Amino acid sequence: MDWGAIFTLAVKELISPITATYVLCAIGLSVHFGYTGLLNFGQAAFAAIGGYGLAIAILTLHWPLIPAALFGLACSAVFAVVLGIPTLRLRADYLAIVTIAAAEIFRYFMTTIGFAKVTGGSNGLSQFGQEFWKMNPFPDLDYGFGPFTYRNDQIFVMMLGWTLVAICAILVWLLMRSPWGRVLRGIREDEDAVRSLGKNVFVYKLQALIFGGLFASLGGMLFVLNLSNVQPQSWGTTFTFMIWTVLLLGGAATVLGPIVGTLVFFFLMSITQGILSGLVSIGALPFLSDPQVGQIRFILIGLSLMLLVIFRPQGIFGNKREMQFNV
Repeated sequence: MDWGAIFTLAVKELISPITATYVLCAIGLSVHFGYTGLLNFGQAAFAAIGGYGLAIAILTLHWPLIPAALFGLACSAVFAVVLGIPTLRLRADYLAIVTIAAAEIFRYFMTTIGFAKVTGGSNGLSQFGQEFWKMNPFPDLDYGFGPFTYRNDQIFVMMLGWTLVAICAILVWLLMRSPWGRVLRGIREDEDAVRSLGKNVFVYKLQALIFGGLFASLGGMLFVLNLSNVQPQSWGTTFTFMIWTVLLLGGAATVLGPIVGTLVFFFLMSITQGILSGLVSIGALPFLSDPQVGQIRFILIGLSLMLLVIFRPQGIFGNKREMQFNV
């Protein structure tokens, strides 16, 4: 096996725009679950709305990139309000059911033939990133060294993605140390106590749902701009469950948790894929085939997550006294 190539591929996975996408979505979920205690299992819907809102505004409304991005964020905020008004008064388990159902409803709605002229149907939308790539300030050269050499467009989207991650992380850090953030923490611990102090718990929950959804929508926009297409198949329940995995791995009620959890998760995914594929190629695992490697990889990662839940439920950076899974 080529251990150098396996390690290099894993390191490159750490800085990819896809990893930055999951970080942004996990930061939003940290606002929902980690700081407010909202069991949102529909985070994929917020990311999808951001991506579709951007693409539809460019292709159908013929808006420039920046107004189109703002339109995607506005759609995400409206979705949070529509979703939050009837659900945020529900118990946590009911909220989880409603949010995952809403995400699936939105995904299937995007595949409806009747709206295919706008949404692209099951084929999705493409060819909406021309203005984005024209904004690339880097000359048409190769950057980096050795195996870590990238074209200018790759550098551009990576820089944008991780800049957004830094901005969002700092914003969450500031918000959660403000009076508003302290109210959210109080709601997570005991919303009846917060209500007794005269705070409108429902309004604070709705605000948290909107803010967390906006971060996920930014991730969705980065995702579709990087691929230059948006498809409904990308926003299934697996997307949300992976966001939950990286959040719980890093620590739910922390700023660094979503970032480090995502990096560790994708590094392990890449390393496991490379090692298993290498062992299969040299015949060390004759009972496995290449298509089965991906399934075994998820099984191993799932077992690791189970052990994490058992022995360190607060994640890598979480505080066990502050955050447990049964908030």
